[in-house]
Amino acid sequence: MAASLIDSLYFGDTFANPAMRHVFSDEARFRSWLDVEAALARTQARLGLIPVSAAEEISREATIERLDLAAMKAEYERVGFPILPLVHQLAKACDPESARWVHWGATTQDIIDTGLALQMRDGFGIIGRQLDEVIDAVARLARDHRDTVMAGRTFQQQAAPITFGFKAAVWLDELIRHRERLSGIKHRALVCQFGGAVGTLATLGKDGMAVLEALARELGLETPAISWHTARDGWAEAVFWLAMVGATLAKIATEVATLMRTEVDEVREPFAPGRGGSSTLPQKRNPIACPIIIAIGNRLRECVGSQLTAMIQEHERAVAGQPLEWLVIPDAFVLTSGALRQAFGILDRLTVDAERMRANLASGGGFLMAEAVMMGLAPHTGRNQAHDIVYAAASRALEAGDTLRSALLADPLVTAHLSEPAIDALLEPANYTGSAGAMVDAVLAKLVQG
Repeated sequence: MAASLIDSLYFGDTFANPAMRHVFSDEARFRSWLDVEAALARTQARLGLIPVSAAEEISREATIERLDLAAMKAEYERVGFPILPLVHQLAKACDPESARWVHWGATTQDIIDTGLALQMRDGFGIIGRQLDEVIDAVARLARDHRDTVMAGRTFQQQAAPITFGFKAAVWLDELIRHRERLSGIKHRALVCQFGGAVGTLATLGKDGMAVLEALARELGLETPAISWHTARDGWAEAVFWLAMVGATLAKIATEVATLMRTEVDEVREPFAPGRGGSSTLPQKRNPIACPIIIAIGNRLRECVGSQLTAMIQEHERAVAGQPLEWLVIPDAFVLTSGALRQAFGILDRLTVDAERMRANLASGGGFLMAEAVMMGLAPHTGRNQAHDIVYAAASRALEAGDTLRSALLADPLVTAHLSEPAIDALLEPANYTGSAGAMVDAVLAKLVQG
């Protein structure tokens, strides 16, 4: 019976991507350890450190099917170190001569760290593809709604017109930066670990570095200049990147949920009959994916703190750093993948109500166009005096429950310089989106350049 929601039969596919759960499953974890042990044997055989026949036997027997998982679990509970039971199982599966060469010169952390790096590589592959899908979906929103005018809001209030394409392009630009960061993250996080007991590879004498370099090539991982048993900055950076992706998705989800409010109602999550229904209020269509994405974003930020704690280690092997990472890193990958899955489901089919956006622009009596009028009046009166004139007109209109247009037309300080058609042109939201369209185009151009 699963205790964690990400492994729950009921909740799991809400918070996680099944493909990512598989990458960090016990089966994949054991396979990664076996892959490292087999690669180590082949590497050492090529360098003449162990018999070729032993390496062939170890590689042949390094399969999940050859493990007695119940016996492994029982031994782990007794000895407390996770690799020793696997080494015993692998040695037992091999002939006696080959068994002598299993795990030659390695230590537990070498196998666990390098195995986890292999899992992370697979995880980054999935997340990279998901991120591409989300970027494509957001790009379509930016492109399709480049000129869809809506209210820009600051401090929860209407401020000045923008376009929905502009809003989506801000999201898109952030997501593109995450994608650009990923190659550097992988370079620093997907690193081979092979150092032996205290990191010096003393058991291999002068051949230590040659084995390390060859093992890294064999596994397709980066080669470190020195063992990193207590240097966890690369993995902290990876978790921080995952949390940043989660935070961006949570920001987008927060915006979508806020724009779904009854009083706003400008965008909506994709609808299917029954989806978002309240158990009490039959009229409601609640945001469903947004709360999950926001919750995951919050949880991922907590993962960052834990992984930073795992950086603080003593001597050449820490007491508690490894188990903390075993808890944090799989969860961070699985949750990020889950958030991306939910986000794509929203953004790929997001309902954007341009008519409602236009109605909301008109519902405030035109006050969000005050800045536009001020800037239209400023060439005649100077900026500061224009501000005071428009401020006074807006105040009178608010007190009287009137529109900004009526107050402006009744003010001789305004009509002395601006005709009624000029005032109407200044009050038209579509005329005051500035460089929004050009900015959308510039962000979309990044996709072509990339």
